[in-house]
Amino acid sequence: MNVLVLNSGSSSLKFELFDMRARRPLAGGIVERIGEGSTSLTHYTIGASGRRRESTTSAPANDHRHAISVVGETLHQSQAIAHARDLFGIGHRVVHGGEDFQQPTLIDQDVLEAVRRQTPLAPLHNPANLMGMEATLAEYPEVPQVAVFDTAFHQTLPAYAYRYAVPEELYNEYRIRRYGFHGTSHQYVSKRAAEFLDRPLESLNLIVLHLGNGASAAAIRGGRSVDTSMGLTPLEGLMMGTRCGDIDPAVIFHLADVAEMSLPQIDALLNRESGLRGVCGANDMREVLRRVEAGDEKAELALEMYCYRIRKYIGAYMAALERVDAIVFTAGIGENSAEIREHACRGLENLGVILDSQKNAAAERTAREIQADDSPTKLLVIPTDEELEIAEQTIACIQLSKSKEA
Repeated sequence: MNVLVLNSGSSSLKFELFDMRARRPLAGGIVERIGEGSTSLTHYTIGASGRRRESTTSAPANDHRHAISVVGETLHQSQAIAHARDLFGIGHRVVHGGEDFQQPTLIDQDVLEAVRRQTPLAPLHNPANLMGMEATLAEYPEVPQVAVFDTAFHQTLPAYAYRYAVPEELYNEYRIRRYGFHGTSHQYVSKRAAEFLDRPLESLNLIVLHLGNGASAAAIRGGRSVDTSMGLTPLEGLMMGTRCGDIDPAVIFHLADVAEMSLPQIDALLNRESGLRGVCGANDMREVLRRVEAGDEKAELALEMYCYRIRKYIGAYMAALERVDAIVFTAGIGENSAEIREHACRGLENLGVILDSQKNAAAERTAREIQADDSPTKLLVIPTDEELEIAEQTIACIQLSKSKEA
C-alpha cells in the first residue's frame, strides 16, 4: 500500500512516498530548477526507527520526465521502493479542476484534456501540474494515477455563495465564479478535528483557518464546505504574504489610468508585491513579528491588518453557519504562531470565542485545544498534512474503481 504523492511546479517537483498501512512517510524531497542546468535534489528517508536522514545533491534534469526518473532512482537507491510494482498508486496535486471535477479522479487522456481546459483559470499552475502528470504516466504506465484537486472540496458551495453579482452570461460562458483553494488542507483538517473531538464530522460546524504564505478561511457544515475566502483565483480573501486579498476591483482601473500600469504589471503587483510584503517589506511572518518586537510601525500595521481580516472572516462565517462548534488554526502560521492566534481571537469574546493565553503559548506540535474552560466555542490547533490527504484520496479512488470493475 505504498503511495507516491507528486506536486509539480513549473521548474520543481515535490514528492513524498507513504506507507499507507502505517499512514507514515517513508521518503520525500524536491527536485528544483528543472531545465535550468543547475538542478538540485533535496531528499530524505525515514527508517523503521523513525530516524530521518537528509541530503542534497546535484541531479541534472532537463525536463519533468527526467525529473521523474531522478525521483524513481532516488527512491530505489534509498531502498524506499524496489520496483514500480511496489506502488499501489500515484497521487497528483492539481490546483484547478473548475466545475469538471468534484472528486479525485483516475487519470487518463480525457482527464488530461479536461485539466488542460482549466488552464485559463490557473495559467501559472495547471500547465505545470499537467507536465508532471504526463511525465509520470510515461514513466509509470502500469501504476494507477489519481488527480486530486485543490478546488474539489469547495464544489459543495451553494450557488448563493459561489456566484458573483455579475451578468449571468459571464458565468455561463466563462465560468466566472468562486472556486476556492486549499481544499485538500481544509478537508484533511476537518476530519482530524472530528477525530480529536471524538464527534462525527457530520455533526460539526467548523471554521478552518489555513494560514501560511497563502491563506484562506472556510466555513464547513457537516464536513461540507459552504463558503470560502478565495475566489476565482487564490488572490481573493485574507491578507497573505505577497497577495493583497480582498480589494476594490476599481483599484485595477485606477492604476491603469493614473499610474499607466499594464494588466501584467498590476497582476504582478497584487499577487507578488502586496500583502505583508507590500505593507512592511517582509512576507515572512516570523520576520514581521521580529520587526514588531523591535518597534517597527509598518510591521505593526501589517500585523494588525492581517489579524483584523481574520477576525472579520470569523465573524462572517459564524453568521453563515449560525452555530460554530470549533475554530481550527492550521498551516505554517496557524500552527506555529501563538501571537497570530491570540491577535486573531482578540475582541471576539462576546461572540463566544475565548482564548486561553497559557494553552495557546504552549510549544506543542500535536493537535490541541487552546480555548478557555468557559469558551462556548472550541479553539483548536490541528497540523495539516496535504500530502497524506492526497495519498488517502488516491487509495480511496483506486479502490472504488476496482470495486466497480469487479
